[in-house]
Amino acid sequence: MTDNAIVVRSAEPADSEGISELLGSRGVFEQLLQMPDAPVASRLESLRATDQQICRLVAIDDGRIVAHAGLHKTQTSPRRQHVRGLGIAVAASHQGQGLGRILMKRLLAWADDWGAVLRIELWVYADNQRAISLYTHSGFVEEGRHQAYALRDGQFVDAVSMARLHPRPPRLDHSGGAD
Repeated sequence: MTDNAIVVRSAEPADSEGISELLGSRGVFEQLLQMPDAPVASRLESLRATDQQICRLVAIDDGRIVAHAGLHKTQTSPRRQHVRGLGIAVAASHQGQGLGRILMKRLLAWADDWGAVLRIELWVYADNQRAISLYTHSGFVEEGRHQAYALRDGQFVDAVSMARLHPRPPRLDHSGGAD
C-alpha cells in the first residue's frame, strides 16, 4: 500500500454517511454485525456523535472513505471506564494492503499514551484469519470462543473474544518534578 495516497485522520460528524456506506458494503458487512441493505440513516445518529473518550479514525483514498476504525466505550459503569471495544472495517478494495495495521497502530497509540485505556476488547468471527492475525500481532490474546455467535449468510458462525491489556500501564511519577 502506498501511504502517500491514503490519508488517515480523525473521523468527523460529516464523515458519517461515508462511514455508514462503508459498513454496509459488500466485502465488509459480512465480517461485522451489520446487515445488508440497511438504510444509511440507521447508523447516522451514532456515527455523528462526538465523545472525547473515544477514538474514531477514517482512511480516505481519492476522496472516498475506505476504512473506519475506532475504540468505543463498552459500558457506562464507572467500574469499566478503563475498557474500550475495538472495531475495524476496511473496504474490500483495500483489504490485505496493510491499512488495518496502520489504523491499529494509531488506535493503540491513542489508547496507551493518551486515553487512559487499560483493556481493549473485541469479538471476531472464528474464520476471519486475516483479522485474527492482525489482532494477535498487535498483542491481543484469545479469551474464549462463542458458539453460534451470529447469523451470517444463512449460517450460524462462531466468534472468538480477544483482549489486550496495556503493555506498560502508566505509573505515578514520584520524582517530585524538576527543581
